Amino acid sequence: MKLTLHVFLTLDGVMQGPGGADEDTSGGFTRGGWLVPYGDEDFGAVVSDWFGKAETFLLGRNTYEMMFRYWSQVTDPENIVGAKLNGLPKYVASTTLRDPGWQNTTVLSGDVLAQVQDLKNKPGGELQVHGSCGLARSLHQAGLIDEYRLLVAPVTVGFGKRLFNGDAPAVGYTLVESRATSRGAVYSVLRPAPFEAGHLDVVEGREVAS
Repeated sequence: MKLTLHVFLTLDGVMQGPGGADEDTSGGFTRGGWLVPYGDEDFGAVVSDWFGKAETFLLGRNTYEMMFRYWSQVTDPENIVGAKLNGLPKYVASTTLRDPGWQNTTVLSGDVLAQVQDLKNKPGGELQVHGSCGLARSLHQAGLIDEYRLLVAPVTVGFGKRLFNGDAPAVGYTLVESRATSRGAVYSVLRPAPFEAGHLDVVEGREVAS
């Protein structure tokens, strides 16, 4: 399966609490809900496209529990997000969760990265990660993410959980797709590539990159 990561980000790289003030207040975060003002038809089309491609979900415990509380109540078959989350297999990475409660859920504990690699080795379409900051960081550091789908809102919040923190490895990316929404959010689809560094010099009065 192809492992894809789907994240909402601020311009300063924060992914914490996009959907509401009480979504994730850990670390004293008080600026949740920063994504909501930028929702529009373009935003909805991006998210619907994400879930339309999903075959299996992989989530961190906090994101799993937040999604469970909300989406398990959405029974409208026309709602693609609810239909996919309620109907498809879900894996949740947790060392403490015993009874997940949401149907079609399997708990991954122990060597989660090895188990994720096993899932990737299975035939199928997309194994999707949504949010799940700690898990996403671990997957990024292990080089297990095949595609990054990032929706960056035109807002800064100053502090909060970031996808790419100080110990993240250096990685280059190939841009697969990019577009802006009517309210100024920028959507990018990126695939990892080898990190490259270049050099700038002046040769016979001309700036030359090498």
